[in-house]
Amino acid sequence: MFTFLIILVWSLFGAMLFLNVYFRVKVFKVYKVLVQNEVEFGAAHIFNPQKMEEEIIPRYPQFEQEIRTFVSHMKYSIQMATVLIALITLFGAILMYFR
Repeated sequence: MFTFLIILVWSLFGAMLFLNVYFRVKVFKVYKVLVQNEVEFGAAHIFNPQKMEEEIIPRYPQFEQEIRTFVSHMKYSIQMATVLIALITLFGAILMYFR
């Protein structure tokens, strides 16, 4: 059981690392387009869809798809990292209990 949990924790760590790199590459591709075209918005816009719709999308209608892709990738990356960190912490706590 202990060996299985160790392998599970390491696997989850590897998955988190892979997802981080994967989404970083996807986010940077879209981010590069946005930066080259001087599309600017803050974290408040990423986490508040209403604010994004009212302030940013009307200012940059030609980059609507890139903005939406960037925001969705950022949110998904944060969600996946949160879930994986919680799982790693949970299994780490289980390992400490069984040790």
